[in-house]
Amino acid sequence: MQENCIFCKIAAGEIPSATIYEDEVCRVILDIAPAAKGHAILLPKKHFANIFEIDKETAGSILYTASRVAAAMKEALGCDGINLLQNNGPAAGQTVFHLHIHIIPRFENDGLLPTWEQGSYADGEAAEVAQKIQNCLK
Repeated sequence: MQENCIFCKIAAGEIPSATIYEDEVCRVILDIAPAAKGHAILLPKKHFANIFEIDKETAGSILYTASRVAAAMKEALGCDGINLLQNNGPAAGQTVFHLHIHIIPRFENDGLLPTWEQGSYADGEAAEVAQKIQNCLK
């Protein structure tokens, strides 16, 4: 736990929250500024600033928990879909530097999240980009 991290304190139960689920790896709470009713945040109890720091075991555990919470949310709220949103770095919209996953219930035509304009690759460009990423996999 990091001493000055608000999400560490919430995950540890030091700051009260509307908790949906908790186990030894994470706590899932309702967001205090929800995009939609039921919007939840999954917080690993171990501090990771972002996805670049997470270990394999925690990653697997939190994704499984996110899927369970999403299924329960869909059943409980009758929503049409779910967004899992996870931001890394300021350019991606991260404002709290403790890894977390937003679980957001979605309804047809709710207009919550914008869609992006679809781009394309020039001939051979996709293979080149894929190769650059493959070369950096460790």
